[in-house]
Amino acid sequence: MDSLRTTRTAALVAALGWASIAAAQLPAYPSSWDAAVLKRADVRAALAHVERGMPAHIDEWIAVAEMPGKSRSEGQRAAYVKRVMEAEGLRVSIDSIGNVTGVRAGSGDGPTVVFAAHMDIVHPLETNLKVRRGGDSLHGPGIFDNSASVANMLATVRALNAAGIRTKGNLVFVATVQEELGLRGMNYWFEHNPKPDLLISMDGGLGPINYGALGIYWTKYVFTSPGSHTVTSRGKPTPVKALADAIQRIYSLRFGALPEGAVINLGQIHGGAIYNGIPQELYFTVDLRSPDPILLDSLDRTITQIAQDAAARERVGLRVEVEQKNQAGGTTAQLEGARKHPLVQTAVDIQNQLGIVGLPGAPEAIATGSTDGNVGVVRGVPSIAIGRSYGGNQHTLTEWADAPSALPATKLVLLLAVTFGDGIRTVTQPLIP
Repeated sequence: MDSLRTTRTAALVAALGWASIAAAQLPAYPSSWDAAVLKRADVRAALAHVERGMPAHIDEWIAVAEMPGKSRSEGQRAAYVKRVMEAEGLRVSIDSIGNVTGVRAGSGDGPTVVFAAHMDIVHPLETNLKVRRGGDSLHGPGIFDNSASVANMLATVRALNAAGIRTKGNLVFVATVQEELGLRGMNYWFEHNPKPDLLISMDGGLGPINYGALGIYWTKYVFTSPGSHTVTSRGKPTPVKALADAIQRIYSLRFGALPEGAVINLGQIHGGAIYNGIPQELYFTVDLRSPDPILLDSLDRTITQIAQDAAARERVGLRVEVEQKNQAGGTTAQLEGARKHPLVQTAVDIQNQLGIVGLPGAPEAIATGSTDGNVGVVRGVPSIAIGRSYGGNQHTLTEWADAPSALPATKLVLLLAVTFGDGIRTVTQPLIP
């Protein structure tokens, strides 16, 4: 393995956190992949179009990354995606929340396959989004998460059209908004559109295929009191002590680690306005995640009880504000049925065909996920999340991505579209030469 490949693999591990997962001997799962599709003239033409178009693809990727994209402020990106989709002949609409949907109509009698890529980033609007190139690497806020997938999606649409590929089923390309705020755009899309047959989320680093859903609960715990001047504060109830007590107890909880367990992060602590007074209001936020719905709910109740007990001991008020509750898809055992759906193994087999690799010894597919694909999983729609490129440091100002790796990532999208656009056939053994 050359040094660049090693770097890419290490980045995948850092981004997804699965370095400690041991390899597992997996049974032979059903797949719809047939390598004979690579002999089709139209498929060869589409793949060649992707290859020839990589310089322009990377330029477009950079252009998208440099557009404002903070959640709820994705308008410029949405307008751009809409223009490209319309130019390619898709039936395009933008819904009231800002999702862009482009339908590439099939000839009929095929499944509806949705490809979703979120447009939003976490960085404030005033952030300098200028992308810097350094060899094969691209550096800039949001370049990896998730501008890469937006560019891959548009490149796929162009290649399908350039090669004249026709599918029986509709291929629906959705550029979603507010994914970083709790998958709000994808949730809205599902609430206002017919249920698709398959959902493929384009989000994450290249490596394991994600076929589950990490439950995500966001809650704000607000401690309140009448307040007091410092001079008269001695012995009076203060939300500071309640908050400190609750935080210490929350971080003392013991439970299994991801991917089967849970993780808790207190991302915000805010309150107080002056040096010389007891704060009248103080809060912390909890980001609680687990693929296990039972563990997720249990920890949520425990954390709330800890906050309530801390407030009662200090004789201060408590207000609990639930920001979101995205449900968990289930543990590996609970999702064994989902693992057996051909969608998962097909994606694994295509990755193997394309030479896409993750960490040696890591599983090929994982029963978790933290993408738009979660929305399909919890609704019973066969769903996966696939990688967009190699990269790392997402959600930071030092975010980076490996430009050449967008090529196999885009080919993966294209071959999934071709394979499932005409239906879901089952082959019991992977057809990889």
